[in-house]
Amino acid sequence: MKATIAVVEDDTDLLELLEYRLGKEGFDVVGFTNTKNVKQVLTEEPVDLIIMDRNLPDVEGSEYIAMLRYQGLKTPVIFLSAKDSNAQVQEGFLRGGDDYITKPFEIDELILRIKAVLRRTRGEEEEQVVTYRDIELHLHSREAFISGLSVELTKLEFNLLRTFIENRTTVLRRDYLLKSVWGKSDSYQGRTVNVAINRLKEKIDPDKSKDYIKTVRGIGYMIR
Repeated sequence: MKATIAVVEDDTDLLELLEYRLGKEGFDVVGFTNTKNVKQVLTEEPVDLIIMDRNLPDVEGSEYIAMLRYQGLKTPVIFLSAKDSNAQVQEGFLRGGDDYITKPFEIDELILRIKAVLRRTRGEEEEQVVTYRDIELHLHSREAFISGLSVELTKLEFNLLRTFIENRTTVLRRDYLLKSVWGKSDSYQGRTVNVAINRLKEKIDPDKSKDYIKTVRGIGYMIR
């Protein structure tokens, strides 16, 4: 079951153990000791599951997940926490957890729970395909193909291309793209859109022969 898992755990020894064991199970693991860069990675890379501690140095883990859920996060979450009272477990589920494991725990059980959550959440999503010209996007697996050949895109680039295809007859302003693709944070600016589109163009049209995305001067961009 190939999947990418983000683990947020401030105990570095435990984090290293989880990275090692989950890696041996065939998962790709991205580890964090705090939440500082988590949202950025979730925006830019495909993450299939989050394992979240609650006692973190910068923010309480379930409060952080509740915030991400409010902003539209759909990635499944397993809380892994020493907060083990009935009220605390219920709180974790109410704030967006899909499963909850209390510390101390058996890592073999955690692995079984991970696989169960992935089967359940992946099973709820049927593969959908969006096409335009010779571009094909597989929405569930987040795979992109140009003329049948696979193209490696980050999550952000994939979502950006999908937004263009789904609005193919419309000129998209930079502020619209910031809101729909980035979630419009104050830390992002119009130049952020320009840079991302240029990177996307390089990947889907490296020899500049297909000219998929057109700049509409003074307004924004559209796919053609």
